Amino acid sequence: MLGGLLTLAGLALADVLGNRSIGSARNLMFVVVTGAASVVMTGLPEVFFPALPEPLLRVLKAGLGPLAGAMGLYFVGTWLGGVREDGLVHRLTTTGGIVLAVVALALALVATQTDREHFRPLLIAAAAVNLVPVLMAMVAVIRAAQLGDPMARWMALAIVCLGAMVSGHYLHGLQVPGLGLGTQLFTATVTVVFFLIASVLGLLRNRQNRLLARLSRLQAGADPATALPTGSALLTHVEHAFWRTARQHNECTVVCLYLSNLYELAESAGGSVEHQILVTVAARIRRAAGFRCVVGLYHPRCFVVVISADRHQPPVGEVVARLRSMVAQPLTVQSDKQTHHAFLPSLGIGVVTLDPTHAKPMDVLNNAERQALAKVRGPERASEHDIATAPAPL
Repeated sequence: MLGGLLTLAGLALADVLGNRSIGSARNLMFVVVTGAASVVMTGLPEVFFPALPEPLLRVLKAGLGPLAGAMGLYFVGTWLGGVREDGLVHRLTTTGGIVLAVVALALALVATQTDREHFRPLLIAAAAVNLVPVLMAMVAVIRAAQLGDPMARWMALAIVCLGAMVSGHYLHGLQVPGLGLGTQLFTATVTVVFFLIASVLGLLRNRQNRLLARLSRLQAGADPATALPTGSALLTHVEHAFWRTARQHNECTVVCLYLSNLYELAESAGGSVEHQILVTVAARIRRAAGFRCVVGLYHPRCFVVVISADRHQPPVGEVVARLRSMVAQPLTVQSDKQTHHAFLPSLGIGVVTLDPTHAKPMDVLNNAERQALAKVRGPERASEHDIATAPAPL
């Protein structure tokens, strides 16, 4: 059990270092404090550190569990959306958390004045107090599930494991007769299961919040459907790629992928399919090009990829072939009427390889786009407006 808790704490710490967000820090604090409360009740600290003073252990056993319960109750309310989602649940979890924190401090203070012979009733009181946040959290989660929160049902399962965990640890701490190795094994198992479910749910909700925050503050110059740079932002990215490649004395390749039939399903499937196609094609291009290349949207039909080539990277031809193969694959889109339509991208690719030292991004992009258009509008695809005609002789 201790190994599982340390592993989850390490993962939570890695999430904090990687994302540096309040939600990640909250998840780490929850795992550390609640996990410490569980470990204290197992008796492991006395085994690992026999020199620990008994008064300190009594204070930890009496106060750390209720304090972790108060913190967990408040975090559940925050996880459920706080006041912006449900004022009743927010008041329940916030007020309950404050009251439980005060009670936890009171229990800790009483434990400092309690000797070993009179500690059992205080530990029973701590166990009763620690079950209160479990019940309150269950009420809050059930209400959230009824109101439509899709993750609340999984959190309810975690709280069921929490109730079993709290009961098992306090029964073990009180040394209730009749409890054997099976009860300890069950308690350790539900402890790890609870922390695993709660940590995963916390990470998922934090990821959702980060995604919504990123979309809500979509940077200027980014396409709203694909989040790719466009307009002046794209030119800035291309110019920076040229400058970086020129410093390394390498060549740069600009690839334009022109999607000529982007709007062919607009009449039959509705306007929303364009966004689905753009998002899918952008994901395919990013996957084929990798994360080191600049990927942007020159205009809705034209994607841009800037590749900095050196002797350690695969040949540009392989990257272009991979782009052509992945982007040209058919895809399925869903119309406004929930019907599915097949879409086969009609693709033209223009490739310009150059020395970026004195290159101008706009001229290079226009040149690559003209090549892509020429591939799309080849002789076999010329429309009637591209064919030169003359009046018949009299």
